[in-house]
Amino acid sequence: MPEAERFGVCFCRVCGSILPRVGADPIVGIPAGALDDDPGGRPRLHFFVGNKAPWYEIRDDLPQFESYPPGDH
Repeated sequence: MPEAERFGVCFCRVCGSILPRVGADPIVGIPAGALDDDPGGRPRLHFFVGNKAPWYEIRDDLPQFESYPPGDH
């Protein structure tokens, strides 16, 4: 998806599994289903909360941003 600046999905040509993808900035997207063990990382913030479903409640005290966090785009 060359026109997608920050989104894309890569699939294995052999089995069809979703694979990690190196994007812009460089950001690496790793599908959670590709992990065998707990990666150890934990959320630090919530972004794009302006687009969340109205019924979804964020119940922690992490910082929230309507779109990108300041300085992150």
